[in-house]
Amino acid sequence: MAVVQFMVSVDLSVVNVALPQMAAGLGFSAVGLSWVIHAYALTFGGLLLLGGKAADRYGRKRVLLFGLGLFGLASFVGGLAQEPGQLVAARAAQGIGAAALAPAALALLTATFPTGRARVRAFGVWSAANAAGGALGVLMGGLLTQYASWRWVMFVSVPMAACALSLAWRGVADNQPDARGGRPDVLGAVLATAGLTLLVFGVVRTDRYAWSSSVTLTTLVVAAALLFAFIHVERTTAREPLIRLGLFANRSVAGANAYNLLVGAAMTSSFYFVSLYLQRVLGTGPARTGAMFLPFALGLVVGSVLAVKLGYRLAPRTLLVVGGLMTSVGLGWFGLISPGGTFTVDILGPSIVASVGFGLCLGPVVSTATAGVARHETGTASGLLNSSRQIGASLGLAALGTAAHDRTGWTVTPETLNDGYAWGLTLAAGLPVVAVLVALTVLRRTSPPSQPEQRGGPDTHRRVMAADDQPSRLQGWGRRGGR
Repeated sequence: MAVVQFMVSVDLSVVNVALPQMAAGLGFSAVGLSWVIHAYALTFGGLLLLGGKAADRYGRKRVLLFGLGLFGLASFVGGLAQEPGQLVAARAAQGIGAAALAPAALALLTATFPTGRARVRAFGVWSAANAAGGALGVLMGGLLTQYASWRWVMFVSVPMAACALSLAWRGVADNQPDARGGRPDVLGAVLATAGLTLLVFGVVRTDRYAWSSSVTLTTLVVAAALLFAFIHVERTTAREPLIRLGLFANRSVAGANAYNLLVGAAMTSSFYFVSLYLQRVLGTGPARTGAMFLPFALGLVVGSVLAVKLGYRLAPRTLLVVGGLMTSVGLGWFGLISPGGTFTVDILGPSIVASVGFGLCLGPVVSTATAGVARHETGTASGLLNSSRQIGASLGLAALGTAAHDRTGWTVTPETLNDGYAWGLTLAAGLPVVAVLVALTVLRRTSPPSQPEQRGGPDTHRRVMAADDQPSRLQGWGRRGGR
């Protein structure tokens, strides 16, 4: 599962350094280039709920293998793209594959390590792989772009998918599906993905059409209508809904996903801006740009390891607050970049602070989002968590990218580009602060998992309180001691 998550995280960031070369090679416009990221994030985020439901219904190993196969095939096709539309379509197909494999992998991890110290350690390994993949993807992208071709940032996922497929085929046990209800709600998945895509499209197009223009307003209204239709379908469908809306009554689920969306928006945008700042403002080559992200990669791993060590002594909410504040400070420091900046002054310090803070968040937010969820809904909860991060990434990049473009203006020079990127990073620094407020106000105060898990003890009470919003089932589970 760590190898699977590493591959997914690599693909989220490996294209960042290659974006200028993709634009030159295929003829992307300045704003259209962001759709290389949006296409992946939107299909990934929009279809994750369907992927989680499919994992619960059809078997996690089966869905995992399907997703790995599709992901590898789409990566190969994307490397052969000859025009912008082909590359964007391949990235969308990668997102579909990732939407199938990611929740299945996380649900397998959750089911294998349900509670206690082993759960903290397992999620620490998983979050370290997640963090390392996201940051090392930038280094890999830089080296491949400069010494091979930007096409290899797509091809590199093919051997990783094949390796993960082989490991999963032999190392993951077959399991009987936990849920056998009606067929998954495909219509709901289509409505959610279409609504989110239109929402991002409307925000991104404000570089050409003002917010008050009929084009922008119509696009946003249609997007809102599709998203409201999604909620209506989830409440009334005769099929099995993508997500039981009552799941959001679980404060751990609601709070962790809101936190994840905000931090995901901040970090994805910062990767985008810093990569472009290094290449377009400072004139750094792709390989050196990738190497300059190494402190960020190491900081993510350090933060993830610290989260494991501290997780035995501190409650997850405490780690989320500390990690969120550190991330905000690091991104605010990034906002001080200048046209004549240097790696030591403008990149190294904020990279370490932001990455360690982000690493502290990764394991606790995953563990919190799946705590107390009924076994047959773990795939759905896992898909929802991944979905919130990808949706946050796309919406955040759309909004902050538009703000940065407006600040840059029509005269493109290193100075104006710097102003735009600095403004985007400064705005990004505010998002983790909002996430911390969510953690303090929504998430419950809990004890660290190192306490003994006695029958009817604090751990039992915590899981009973978060497990379901149906009083009759809660009472019955409580009488059995939660075991």
